Amino acid sequence: MPILFLEAVEEIPFASWAGFAALVGTLLLLDITVFHRRAHRVTVREAAAWTAFWVALAVGFGIWIHFRFGQKRSLEFFTGYLIEEALSVDNLFVFLAIFRYFAVKPEYQHRILFWGIIGAVVMRLGFVLAGAGLIHAFHWVIYILGAFLVVTGWKLLFHDVTDVDPSRNWALRIFRRTFRVTEDFDGPQFIVRRNGKNYATPLLLVLVVVETTDLMFAVDSVPAILAITTDTFIVFTSNVFAIMGLRSVYFLLAGIIDFFRFLKVGLSLILMFVGVKMLLSGWTGEIPVAYSLGVVAAILVTSVLMSVVIPRRRGMGVPEEPSRKIPREPPGEEA
Repeated sequence: MPILFLEAVEEIPFASWAGFAALVGTLLLLDITVFHRRAHRVTVREAAAWTAFWVALAVGFGIWIHFRFGQKRSLEFFTGYLIEEALSVDNLFVFLAIFRYFAVKPEYQHRILFWGIIGAVVMRLGFVLAGAGLIHAFHWVIYILGAFLVVTGWKLLFHDVTDVDPSRNWALRIFRRTFRVTEDFDGPQFIVRRNGKNYATPLLLVLVVVETTDLMFAVDSVPAILAITTDTFIVFTSNVFAIMGLRSVYFLLAGIIDFFRFLKVGLSLILMFVGVKMLLSGWTGEIPVAYSLGVVAAILVTSVLMSVVIPRRRGMGVPEEPSRKIPREPPGEEA
């Protein structure tokens, strides 16, 4: 398996990987130690500014790729970035439902998403290396991934992403049976010490649910970008830029995300398009990346315009729910 990983990453110089890692690490460090050192409610104005920053940074990175590695890789990056941003809409619906279920205060939501992003970056790297390595070694795997995306896109047409019950999350159940958990939140703390014993707070439970939810989304999004390119540097960087900006997009759109009711149809069409692209790659050859970018952009724009033009029906979107207390369970072993 390590040989597969080496084959997948050998095309891009190590300096580029190191420079990207340094950039991401620096930005995350500044985020948690300077810009969001104190927990606070993220305003729409602040979220809009951060969204613009992350989009501008991604565009700048794509331009750098153009001059450093050529137009083809640049188009692959922008296509992958757009696909990942589009698929992240599902994350926004689910994050909103999770935060409402656990009654997480707005000032603590950014902290959860910050650490959730770090976990997502690590998981995406593993998925990207494994997926690209397998395709490099066994090209027929691309047909399996293509069929998987087509089926996933078809199911998404009839699946309500707002139908989320965090209490049924398998990782949450295991966590509650393993660690002691306090009944109430304790500010922004994930772990507290009481009576000489460590306790997890409900905030840590929410983080566990967010992380495992992102794991499921990665199963869809990574193969979708691998349909555009198997260059691990392009796939991983486009993934990371999209999920790094996901937090600000969440705070910007959380109040109106249910308005764009046709986005789910657009996302399913995108998944099916890239799946068919993978399935036909052996017979029709490579579809130019510029065409793929145009198709993905056209689907997104059309779904947004339809959401604006066609009035929203009553009952669509994420329903308001009353705040719920975390159900108590007998404590497990000492944390």
